[in-house]
Amino acid sequence: MTRSVSLSGRPHVLVVGDAMVDRYIIGETHRISPEAPVPVVCAGREETRAGGAANVAANVAGLGMRCSLLTIRGDDDAGTELVRLMAEHGVTLDAVVETGERTTQKTRLISGVQQIARIDQDGTTGAAARAELAKRFERRLDGVQAVIFSDYDKGALADLPALIAVARRHGVPSYVDPKAPDAARYAGATLLKPNAREFQALFGPCAEERIAERAVQALAELDLDCLVVTRGVKGILMVSRTGEVVEHPTEALEVFDVTGAGDTIIAALVAGIVERLPIAAAIDRANVAASIAVSRPGTYVVTRADLDERLHRRSHGASKLVSLPLLTARLRQARAGGARVVFTNGCFDILHAGHVRLLDMARRKGDLLVVGLNSDASVRRLKGRARPVNGLADRAEVLSALAAVDHVVAFDDDTPLDLIRAIAPDILVKGGDYSAETIVGADLVRDAGGEVVITPLLAGRSTTGIVAAMTP
Repeated sequence: MTRSVSLSGRPHVLVVGDAMVDRYIIGETHRISPEAPVPVVCAGREETRAGGAANVAANVAGLGMRCSLLTIRGDDDAGTELVRLMAEHGVTLDAVVETGERTTQKTRLISGVQQIARIDQDGTTGAAARAELAKRFERRLDGVQAVIFSDYDKGALADLPALIAVARRHGVPSYVDPKAPDAARYAGATLLKPNAREFQALFGPCAEERIAERAVQALAELDLDCLVVTRGVKGILMVSRTGEVVEHPTEALEVFDVTGAGDTIIAALVAGIVERLPIAAAIDRANVAASIAVSRPGTYVVTRADLDERLHRRSHGASKLVSLPLLTARLRQARAGGARVVFTNGCFDILHAGHVRLLDMARRKGDLLVVGLNSDASVRRLKGRARPVNGLADRAEVLSALAAVDHVVAFDDDTPLDLIRAIAPDILVKGGDYSAETIVGADLVRDAGGEVVITPLLAGRSTTGIVAAMTP
């Protein structure tokens, strides 16, 4: 399904399609507007992330591939931001600039962790810009192992049949994430990856148990090698021209936000294929990558480190306990993908409902939750000779079983100050038994532009109280 990959460097993937800028306005809601029955959001911060084909390209690069993005953008601030985002992700951007037009931008209004509104500002593409994109496309095929067409039906791929034909003539396999309901538009591609709704729009209403049968017909009708249908909680179905049918159950442990999940799947799928994985193994890896993406708020760029860690955990049942040097390396990679790091700490000796609520609320404040865990010696100094009830390895294993927790790191001091200094979290979270003045490291986080959050306690829950209740 792929051409041979040069051993002299990383595989090169070309992404072509509708690039967007995803903008987030994030704040808190405390009242309803007197002007209309709508919430008033006090904006706290704004973020921009790569969207559409740009998100696909960022994920391809994050997974270790060389990646180029060919697209059409406007000559506006969003277009300038797209250039910055692609440079940040290490993607080579080749953008046809439409003078006087705007770049597609989606602005999401977030209250706490809940999206309450989205504003779409769509760009337009003219025939001249599409013709220029087609010229650049053929020139860019040299040395490319695969092309991903990311079609959001915004206009950049209006001439997609001709582009697929050019790729085919050059012997470059093409992988398409479709949006338009016109099946003929995708004829001749190597692989088509619709979701369940898109499959129905392309090939007509179809009962769940007949999707594989209808997919076989579609492969012949459109001259495709493979159809991959993503079906949310039902997992991924793959049907190949050779008659192979494989179902992959969903890998998602926690679904926070499905934004961009399809982008992650096509990026990870093609990354696996150009690395010469069997198609079934590449789909399995893409499934795992999607489970990581949907557990993060907003569009999240999955890195090779993210993927390797999740695959290792799945095959070895590994704890999330890591050394500080390894943790800081992983956080650097995650931040390169736009992740916001949340930190909290504690003894977590006998895990109870208050702990679980704190960790869940902390995780929802950002993209990755790091838990600083007091060593056994540290717990003894703080809680007395009879503590901890459970040793460090056991406490770390229990925390590792929680979907909210991404990393656990042990510290031997009485306070996590040095740990906070090393990690430099974007958000520091502590329970309601602390005040803003007594939280260790709060000043470090605020001075670096971060946020300190105090979560309410769940009344009557404490390890000390549990131990006391068990003591005759």
